[in-house]
Amino acid sequence: MGAMHAAVHDLDQARHQQDVFLDVLDRTMDAVRRTAEPVALIGELASAAFGRDRGTRDIDLFMRPASAPVVLDALEAAGFDVEVIDDHWLYKARLNGIDVDVIFRATRDILFDDEMAARLREVPIYGRSLPVVAAEDLLVMKALAAGEDTARYWYDAIAILARADLDWDYLVMRARQHGARRICSLLLFATSVDVLVPRRAIDGLYELIRGGGSDVD
Repeated sequence: MGAMHAAVHDLDQARHQQDVFLDVLDRTMDAVRRTAEPVALIGELASAAFGRDRGTRDIDLFMRPASAPVVLDALEAAGFDVEVIDDHWLYKARLNGIDVDVIFRATRDILFDDEMAARLREVPIYGRSLPVVAAEDLLVMKALAAGEDTARYWYDAIAILARADLDWDYLVMRARQHGARRICSLLLFATSVDVLVPRRAIDGLYELIRGGGSDVD
């Protein structure tokens, strides 16, 4: 009986933690929407929509630099504790143990631009319709941010390749802008684990790399 009670307790605790997270998510998005600023989810919530859900319980918001102070003020007004972590790219808000990252510059200086804003999508996540960046933009950000301590981002990007219906021309365009070598490597690696990738996408990036363009890092 002791083991059964422990299992029930663990289940109840997990449900409570999920309820707390969803409440903070709802309060976050309510505050964001009141600002009318263009904002989208990235990070693990967006990955859950397009690739895989790793059960991470934090909230990553992406927006233009000019929008970040407005959003941070709105979160503070909604009862969040807020702070400036790095005025180059990151503010942070917290409520009930849940972190909300207010991100306005991603790895390799990726910004929330007009093209990204035009491709935002509302997708179902945990029974809510939430704005996320396009799968192609999320894939590029994940792949470029992957490193020794964040190898999971690489596999998040692979999961997006495997499960999302991608606009390959747009993906290649974003790769050319932000890191052709890294994305070409990702696409080649994906084929080694039996993920289907159009040959033209790999060939286009490879030819750019061979040509030695300035945007191929």
